Amino acid sequence: MARTLNFIGQSIPFLDAVERASRAAPLNRPVLVIGERGTGKELIAERLHHLSGRWAGPLVTMNCAALPENLIEAELFGHEAGAFTGAAKTRKGRFEEADGGTLFLDELATLSSPAQDRLLRAVEYGEVTRIGASRPVKVDVRIVAATNEHLPRLTDEGKFRADLLDRLSFEVVTLPPLRLRQGDVSLLAEHFGRRMASELEWGGWPGFSKAAMASLEAYGWPGNVRELRNVVERAVYRWDSPETPISAIQFDPFASPWSLGAAPGSPTPAAAALPAAETTETSDAPAPAAAPTHETNDFRAAVHAYERSILEGALRANRFNQRATAAALNLSYDQLRHALKRHKLMDSEPA
Repeated sequence: MARTLNFIGQSIPFLDAVERASRAAPLNRPVLVIGERGTGKELIAERLHHLSGRWAGPLVTMNCAALPENLIEAELFGHEAGAFTGAAKTRKGRFEEADGGTLFLDELATLSSPAQDRLLRAVEYGEVTRIGASRPVKVDVRIVAATNEHLPRLTDEGKFRADLLDRLSFEVVTLPPLRLRQGDVSLLAEHFGRRMASELEWGGWPGFSKAAMASLEAYGWPGNVRELRNVVERAVYRWDSPETPISAIQFDPFASPWSLGAAPGSPTPAAAALPAAETTETSDAPAPAAAPTHETNDFRAAVHAYERSILEGALRANRFNQRATAAALNLSYDQLRHALKRHKLMDSEPA
């Protein structure tokens, strides 16, 4: 029985792409799925398979970029025992495994020229020849291929066979990047957030603050839906107050003043990329004191006092929520706790 595939989105470009895939699904023709990383190309391939007459057959997936060039042909077409060093026994390739079903070739543009030649023959004649074999094997396979490359340009540059592109492009489904899917970021963020809250066994779902949601919607999402899911799930599990809306968002998990390779004294990206309105919306607390510019006879005491003022200001600005404060200061939770203990601020409460 085919599993249910949930597509979450309401933007017209996204719905058009899903509809195009749904219409192409019943046809026994190859389909190309084009899109940036993280846009859901594999989900579209699954939809094409499960809505086709081949739904009861196998859906075999192969990432063409995950294997060394010298193994791709053996993986696709199989090999006979002794065909090459290490081939101890005969093995079927992905084409034979997908017989009667669908073969999904991800990262298609990374195929070598010899592999493209053999793939073209398999598509044209419906047969494959294992490496080391003398006779071809008949296969009944529907090809769905995906890439984030511009294949017509690669064809013009001589990097991809034009006749293979013609064979595979009966239908082309282009998935829009998340940044162009108006209104879908909030839907997806709520979906992933609720699911994570349930996994953490929270009693309910507090949602995101207005400023946090605004920051999610304003972000460019180079990693698309996959990146959004990571950002949302990370924000939920780090949040200490399940009864209050989540207001701390960290887009870059690698951002840290102690990042490997960071130049001494160099600035680091803010961990919580929230609009300035967040502070005015949630607190009337003044900003942390500016660094003292006057001369001092006790450097350590001045630095200590300045660090304490920053911690006190950040705590007030984040309503004394320690996880939110840590994110706002680009610190880990443990690092913040250590700093609070050092300054005897662990028991700080709103005035």
